[in-house]
Amino acid sequence: MDKIIKTTGFAEDTLIGLSSKPKYLLSKYFYDESGSRIFEEIMRMPEYYLTDCELEIFENYKIEFADQFFSPDKGFQLIELGAGDGLKTKVLLSHLFKNGVDFTYIPIDISRESMEKLKQDIHKRLPGLDVREQIGDYLDLIPLLNGSIPKIVLFLGSNIGNYSYEESLTFLRQLRSILNAEDKLLIGFDVKKDPEIILRAYNDPYGLTAAFNLNLLSRINDELDADFNTDNFIHQEVYDPYTGTAESYLISTKDQQVHILDLDRTIHLQENERIYMEMSQKYDETMIKTLAGNSGFRIINNYYDKRSWFVDSLWGLNSSRDFNNHSDPYQK
Repeated sequence: MDKIIKTTGFAEDTLIGLSSKPKYLLSKYFYDESGSRIFEEIMRMPEYYLTDCELEIFENYKIEFADQFFSPDKGFQLIELGAGDGLKTKVLLSHLFKNGVDFTYIPIDISRESMEKLKQDIHKRLPGLDVREQIGDYLDLIPLLNGSIPKIVLFLGSNIGNYSYEESLTFLRQLRSILNAEDKLLIGFDVKKDPEIILRAYNDPYGLTAAFNLNLLSRINDELDADFNTDNFIHQEVYDPYTGTAESYLISTKDQQVHILDLDRTIHLQENERIYMEMSQKYDETMIKTLAGNSGFRIINNYYDKRSWFVDSLWGLNSSRDFNNHSDPYQK
């Protein structure tokens, strides 16, 4: 009998990435159950400033957010893309719920375990809150956002930083195309700052970021019957302070072959060959303004933490759907 080759999205993307030159893997697959647990540990590290900065913003501006979102004559949907454990969002949910605001919370995440934990915690803290979780890739679930009920879309945690400028434009234009005139987007951006602060956040002394990256190799082993030896790789983080681009790599420490049975492929890696794992883009005000305008949005207000290390930017829709197609202003 001929071998059956898996054709799932994960399998296809893995095959394409590891067959490319240079090799790469897609960061959206980091968040299986094990990866999600590791990332929760990362968010608790003192070096990983992003979580604390955005939590501070939500604590300080929850009343203003509520005023921006709330309409006295109608309810709204609060839709969170890549909700995770909802740590920051719970601050806002609690304020809205306790003040009797009419809204439905729709968290979307790829991790079923994270969604179950989030829903259970919300029901425990805020019994009676209408939660309608969606499990899957939010890029695939975006069409579910259609409807006449006003929508507030949350895209927090600097998730937009995982995209290149062109990928960000594509994603945001897709989102813009299905939103209505009164809908809004609250989007988080990590701000350019001292390179050492950024490098410590992504190359931590506890080895958690390395474990987070290596977990994707373990996932390939488990789900595609591969034989990656994670001891044969080290994690590397690089940051360009001009472009604001932080990049994560796994480096092969030896010449090696990896067999992926479900893909019927053998992957050859040379000593010191890198696998590109993830980008984390850092922004300044010019970049944020350009991205908003070119994707069909307008900035209503920017909300910073006290150190101006992070910003949650509230966007409304531009009336025109004719967007300029400017390239990244910091592209080399």
